[in-house]
Amino acid sequence: MPGDPTRLRADAQENRDRILAAARTLLAERGADVGMRDIARRAHVGPATLYRRFPTKQAVLDEVFGEELRACREIVVEGCADPDPWHGFTSVVERLTARNARTRASVDALTAASAADGTLAEHRRELLRMVSRLADRARRAGRLRADFRVDDLVLVLLAGRGLAAVGPQDRDAAARRFARLAIDAFRAERRAGSG
Repeated sequence: MPGDPTRLRADAQENRDRILAAARTLLAERGADVGMRDIARRAHVGPATLYRRFPTKQAVLDEVFGEELRACREIVVEGCADPDPWHGFTSVVERLTARNARTRASVDALTAASAADGTLAEHRRELLRMVSRLADRARRAGRLRADFRVDDLVLVLLAGRGLAAVGPQDRDAAARRFARLAIDAFRAERRAGSG
């Protein structure tokens, strides 16, 4: 029935889901610079439908980045729960680097200047505080270099955006190698004879 409000709600939800799927894909491929027209085109919806569901580009970014931050948070929470802080820290580096290789949206969610205010920004700050506390534990255990700052990890993740240039079939291996190199750089120097 054309006037059935249930049908309209289902259509609206389907459009919203398609818009978010398109935004996720485009953000993974291109990062936060993707345009609203590109999202509408990929979702096969008109601009009016896109703007009815998401009145601004920031609204789309907040939704997708929120999903990414939840996924990143799960990685960080699991790393923080590890009784061995160095193992927990290296797990965070490895898993965030692997996620970063698959989707640029994860790094954008952690670093986007456009998300400087609001709930999303608070989630991002809390996530970085958690990483910082984990790093402090690893440093106190003598495993993490003394001058490490959480910005160093963000810098590595930003540099890891270059992994997108590696072919999909080799990207996971390149991400693992990149993470190992970063971890070696973060490791506290061993004294001669310390094994």
